[in-house]
Amino acid sequence: MSQVFPRSMKASYPLAVGGEGCYIIDSDGKRYLDGSGGAAVSCLGHSHPAVIEAIKSQLDRLAFAHTGFFTSEPAEALASLLVAQAPPGIGHVYFVSGGSEAVEAALKLARQYFVETGQPARRNVIARRQSYHGNTLGALAAGGNAWRRQIYDPILVETSHIAPCYAYRDMRDGESEAGFARRVADELETEILRLGPENVMAFVAEPVVGATLGAVPAAAGYFARIREICDRYGVLLILDEVMCGMGRTGHMFACEADAVRPDILTIAKGLGAGYQPIGAMLCSADIYQAIEQGSGFFQHGHTYLGHPAACAAAQAVVTTLLDEQLIGRVKDQGHKVKMALRDRFGEHPRIGDIRGRGLFLGMEFVAERASKAPFAPEEARHKRFKAAAFEAGLICYPMGGTIDGRQGDHVLIAPPFIISDDQIGELTDKLAQAAAVALA
Repeated sequence: MSQVFPRSMKASYPLAVGGEGCYIIDSDGKRYLDGSGGAAVSCLGHSHPAVIEAIKSQLDRLAFAHTGFFTSEPAEALASLLVAQAPPGIGHVYFVSGGSEAVEAALKLARQYFVETGQPARRNVIARRQSYHGNTLGALAAGGNAWRRQIYDPILVETSHIAPCYAYRDMRDGESEAGFARRVADELETEILRLGPENVMAFVAEPVVGATLGAVPAAAGYFARIREICDRYGVLLILDEVMCGMGRTGHMFACEADAVRPDILTIAKGLGAGYQPIGAMLCSADIYQAIEQGSGFFQHGHTYLGHPAACAAAQAVVTTLLDEQLIGRVKDQGHKVKMALRDRFGEHPRIGDIRGRGLFLGMEFVAERASKAPFAPEEARHKRFKAAAFEAGLICYPMGGTIDGRQGDHVLIAPPFIISDDQIGELTDKLAQAAAVALA
């Protein structure tokens, strides 16, 4: 009997023993096409030689140096590389070990910024329903998925949640995209005024909502309006790109597609591409300077932040993305995947919407296309789909509770950026096999 505490005690997990490009191999020799990059992590695929060599070389020099005493060459180089690629205004990078840590750091920095600038009343965070920002208590409180929050609600900090920008279900008949974007964005202003602008410190959002909604981009004009509202009331805009960032949507940073400037931005998953645990919080020069000229100390920290081997791996990942022009490839291959999905499933009676950007795509399951009626939650169609896909040799990322935390099912598709045309065919074939079993 295994002594590992697994994610699910009711599941039996094969033993992964190898990785090769877009495939993971188990101890029986079965090959699984990694159609979701794990959880949108493995952007370069498995066993990339440049990243492996970067880790080995760094371990030969220095494995660990606590950032309470030292900086390191990999951390310095990676920070400079990220700032050079970041949206305008971003000036500094705070390294952590994953996405939840990055969001926690972002929330704490936002609070400390307002304390140090003489606005200690600003404490409220506003986020969106059906969002996901991490599993640590602060990040979980910011997230708006009812199912994930339910058992922990009594110990979560109160957070306001407004509507997501979810056009497939929430755009009204006869409503234009611009009108819809304005209507749902204006909920932020309404909530700020309800709480009192002097009490609100930040609005948190994913530019493309990942796990909980299934690759839902914002309608055109939405984030421009959000930025306008934040500026009007002095509220910080925190964009969570843990899942959708680092080239996944066809831009190094997903917010580039919406031409929106964040005050604080979080990344993880694709930053390390699965080779080392790493995440980062990026902040504006203005926020950094406020702390620098105030206490001069960010009252927050993690033991492994700025880990040299992790930073060396991430530097190799980002350099590879740039040198091999993989972000442009994401746009090309992402278009091919979306077209393949639409060709295969565009008229499927149980698939209501196909959406996303780049290689960050989703399909929403429905019991009936015309009415968009979801399957009954107890049918757990997403679990059936995951099991059927895995049996067929495909790793994908289905989830339930798409609509409200309980109702609705979708599958997230986020393969490595190196996926070939032949593998796109394999991906759609195996998705079709899963659909035949789980959506009948």
